[in-house]
Amino acid sequence: MSAADPTGAQLLVVIDPVARRVDGESTRIARDVLCAGAVAKICLPNGPEEVARAVARRGRRRTVVIGDDRALLRVVGLLHRRRELAEAPLAWVPVGALPAVSVARVLGVPLGAVAAARAVLDGVERRLGMLADDSDGVVLGGLWVPAGAAHRAAHRPVGARPEPGAPEPAGAPGGEARTVARGGGAHQSWWSPAARTARTALTMLSGPSGRHPLPSCTRLRVEADGVLLADLDRPVGRVAVAAVDGLAEVVVHAPADPEPVRTRARAVTVSGPDFRYRADNRIRGPVRARTWTAVPDAWRLTLPAARPGGG
Repeated sequence: MSAADPTGAQLLVVIDPVARRVDGESTRIARDVLCAGAVAKICLPNGPEEVARAVARRGRRRTVVIGDDRALLRVVGLLHRRRELAEAPLAWVPVGALPAVSVARVLGVPLGAVAAARAVLDGVERRLGMLADDSDGVVLGGLWVPAGAAHRAAHRPVGARPEPGAPEPAGAPGGEARTVARGGGAHQSWWSPAARTARTALTMLSGPSGRHPLPSCTRLRVEADGVLLADLDRPVGRVAVAAVDGLAEVVVHAPADPEPVRTRARAVTVSGPDFRYRADNRIRGPVRARTWTAVPDAWRLTLPAARPGGG
């Protein structure tokens, strides 16, 4: 399944078993495009252990994941735990229906099999930031606390204004917020890949499935680099966090406040009674405390080259 590659690129193509099952045609098309344009070693793992073995033996090959959000997160998390993520080039061909590939929309990866495979071959490698938590987990797109708070905002049509009194998500354009701390540089242009990743992180994530219902407000303590943003004596409607310009951008909305509080920090800690949170389209927890640390330029992903003029 390999072809001569005039550019010298070599790929390790890891095809997730779920992708093979839910959309075999798109999986086959992506594989064929990649093999026609590069020297590709195909890996058909049957479980996480086989993925781990293949990635550990990748050598100098660029790892290409064919699968949904979970397939990509599995490889990124594995490399993060092995402390190899920063130096491991990655590419991704999303396969699956929304919301299973919501993170692809956040990162700017094409959703079509042909377009995504061609971006793997012809795109540009970019270094992206992420959030790392205190349990060695990673967040690539963004997160909401509590998990149920993501439902209405995440299901709002793209570009629609929020409900009266609701804040814009962290990293989203527009909307006013009360800033309590400064950090990082000026916002990048909206069209730049890094800026798009940050600013669409929380608007593109799908809402929760409803299997873990939560009250619309809960009591949480929120700290950003030691600065207290919310405490247990006042209910919080939503906390949103995303990696922006090398820092964690945090938005805290309390029903009693007319405006949300927004700040940037290196580390964000949320604690309180058992709570669940939604990160990269997956519900996590329950936990009583979690700290997320912004990691700038944490990983390398091949994305489509920017169009001339930045459009």
